[in-house]
Amino acid sequence: MTFKIVDLSLEIYHGAPNFAWDPKCAVIVHNTTETIGYNMTQLSMSTHQGTHLDAPYHFLDDGKTVDQLELQQCIGKAILVDLTYKQPKEPIEVKDFEPYADRIVEGSKVIYRTDWFKQLPERHYFTDFPYMTVELATWLAERKVGLIGMDVPTPNPADYEPVHKILLQAEIVIVEGLANLGDIDADEFYFAAAPLKIRGRDGAPIRAFAMLGL
Repeated sequence: MTFKIVDLSLEIYHGAPNFAWDPKCAVIVHNTTETIGYNMTQLSMSTHQGTHLDAPYHFLDDGKTVDQLELQQCIGKAILVDLTYKQPKEPIEVKDFEPYADRIVEGSKVIYRTDWFKQLPERHYFTDFPYMTVELATWLAERKVGLIGMDVPTPNPADYEPVHKILLQAEIVIVEGLANLGDIDADEFYFAAAPLKIRGRDGAPIRAFAMLGL
């Protein structure tokens, strides 16, 4: 079987940008071939650095933690919603998803593309992106989708608490900080976003990718 893999992940590197109130990303040389015979690196970063996944525990103390998520919820066929017409700070509304509504059903994995990742490493990447409305979050929750992914750093920079809680209370996995969605030449594809199995915590970095031609 021949298929194409598209890397949908941002790089992790020393000083990689993040939200101002998050832990800074540090990639530090710990050992080298000269000092001990092999290279080893120390990582210090947020569980929400770069391309990552939010588990319900991120905003809900009684929600599932990242190690409790079923991998089936993070891997499988996904729908790509093209929102590249959206402008900075423009709301993403229910009407933007309605053309795909017949395919957005219980358990669906839905990824939306704005190409906003191209704004990195500028600081406005974290503030000026097209944002998901509370109404859209509610619509997705009512449809009981399994996963919502996006190429922006968070669904909404102002109403981040209600939007996250609506989605996470519905046990919708949130994948943030995707990249390169424009390299996917179909509106349905096989998506993988397996998180690190961090016991009892709120999220994890992921190596997200698409598999085309399956």
